[in-house]
Amino acid sequence: MIQIPSDLHPDLVPLAFLLGNWEGAGVSDFPGAEKCNFGQEATFTHDGRDFIEYVSHTWVLDSEGKKVRPLETESGYWRIDKDRKVEVVMSRDQGIIEVWYGELAEGKPQIDLATDAVARTAHAAPYSGGKRLYGYVNSDLMWVGEKATPEVELRPYMSAHLKKVVDPREWAKDLKDLPDDGIAFFR
Repeated sequence: MIQIPSDLHPDLVPLAFLLGNWEGAGVSDFPGAEKCNFGQEATFTHDGRDFIEYVSHTWVLDSEGKKVRPLETESGYWRIDKDRKVEVVMSRDQGIIEVWYGELAEGKPQIDLATDAVARTAHAAPYSGGKRLYGYVNSDLMWVGEKATPEVELRPYMSAHLKKVVDPREWAKDLKDLPDDGIAFFR
């Protein structure tokens, strides 16, 4: 279920499906890099202004699904205009800054993005651009990313299936007049 916070900037209502804390797993596979399963935690938050703040952490998983080591971290800001055009500014721990443009699909919570500008530090791996598709499917967030380098044409490299994480404190704050001992509630 998509909830629209009362303090969400009106321009961001079409992106409300992204809001929250998400966790899940995916697959990473790109020529010249280790193919692996990964875990992901992603957070989309707002503070009442006209953007959504985004932070994502991924890590390599072993065959039992346990964390092995960090994979990628990225953060950024998402905006949308009245014509459903989406823009994202993103910074990655690998020394890459990206500007993404795309569009929210008509009638469904799906966003297609493509890089418009890429800046790299001297230590960053070769990278020339990418595409991403995000979709809200049966209350889950799914995404697939494509990337290109000077040596490799644009191709899929990561995808994940994330589930919304709900903190029980969020539910409890809406409950009124709970007894102090927590036991009387069940009598």
